[in-house]
Amino acid sequence: MKKTLWTRNYTLLMTATALGAIGGIAGSFALSFLVFVKTQSTLASALVIAIRVIPGFLIPTFLAPWMDRFPRKPFLVAGDFINGIFFGAAGLYLLYQPFNYLGYLGFSLLLACLNSFDSLAYNSIYPNLIPKGMEEKGYSFSATLYPVLNLVMMPVAALLMNTIGVAWILIGQGVLSILAAFIENHITLEEHRKLDGEKYTFSLWLQDFKAGFAYLRREKGLQGIYAYMGISNGMAQGYGPLMVAFFSTMPGLTSVMYAFFSVAEFLGRSLGGLFSYHLKLEKKKKFGFSFLVYQLYETMDMLLLWLPYPLMLVNRGIVGFLGVNSATMRQAAVQKYIPDEYRARINSFEGVAILAASSVLSLLVGFLGELMDYRICMSVCAFLTLAACWGTIWRRRKEIHAIYEA
Repeated sequence: MKKTLWTRNYTLLMTATALGAIGGIAGSFALSFLVFVKTQSTLASALVIAIRVIPGFLIPTFLAPWMDRFPRKPFLVAGDFINGIFFGAAGLYLLYQPFNYLGYLGFSLLLACLNSFDSLAYNSIYPNLIPKGMEEKGYSFSATLYPVLNLVMMPVAALLMNTIGVAWILIGQGVLSILAAFIENHITLEEHRKLDGEKYTFSLWLQDFKAGFAYLRREKGLQGIYAYMGISNGMAQGYGPLMVAFFSTMPGLTSVMYAFFSVAEFLGRSLGGLFSYHLKLEKKKKFGFSFLVYQLYETMDMLLLWLPYPLMLVNRGIVGFLGVNSATMRQAAVQKYIPDEYRARINSFEGVAILAASSVLSLLVGFLGELMDYRICMSVCAFLTLAACWGTIWRRRKEIHAIYEA
């Protein structure tokens, strides 16, 4: 019998993922412009990202040892359901009350707690729902799914923001998150408590935490990957408010034009996803390909805001093609490399590193955006990220090679 990626479990998970992403794309787009319009400050927008560092540290650190001991599906379902309730409540609030920046900071802090919880559960259970031997195909599809939805939802979000308003977008996002939770609840996965008759005490939790940390300390290759991902993702988070400000203030540019960046990235990611889905690269070539992609990716970011708008779209198309291929290879290799009994803890360490970098670096980018031309700011930050790639990925090339070739 021919093996297929599209088992019942994988299909259910991707359906739920699509519903959550549709609402998330629309909601994030609307809120990002709402914050800048109300505050007229890139630093205020960046602060929304920065405050996520607190729950981003605490939630994964506390819950990861539990997720490695207990079934992960209940965590996944509960996370999406509660997320939907809060987004719906936020939308109802905005229907009757004016936007309040301090209140929104508090809401963002709450959402960061829920997102940390949900992301950790999703990333930990996802590899177990991909049929054996289909890891790269699975990650190729999931990496392509988001840009496909971006193609549809970013222009739609721009239209909805100007017609029905942010409040109704958030209510819709809440409904879709709750629906995703009901779909995830139908996933059938045999999971067991890993307690050997013991009670899960604080002492056992501490033992599990130390064991995960000790594993990561031994894995120099994972350290190098996570360090670069933290810096790269952190800078990218900071670029978001920067580009919103650029397209809001530069004559001849509009929010709708910014939304169509998603179309260019969709085309690039779609072609890249097809490439990675159907073409299997030799293991010994994967590190070299990924490292080359990182160099090109940062170079494209350095050039982006200096280009005429049509070439900006070409730039994002190339970035989309390259990015989806390197991300697919990295995710499949790393998740397959990490033993299942450590996966939640190691994924939590990765998440903490990325979130910490996002908080610090997004503030740095936002601060620099207040002091200098937006184009110069993005070019400088992209160059620093390129230098960081050599100091992390290239420095640990021997150990990272071993991860890709395992």
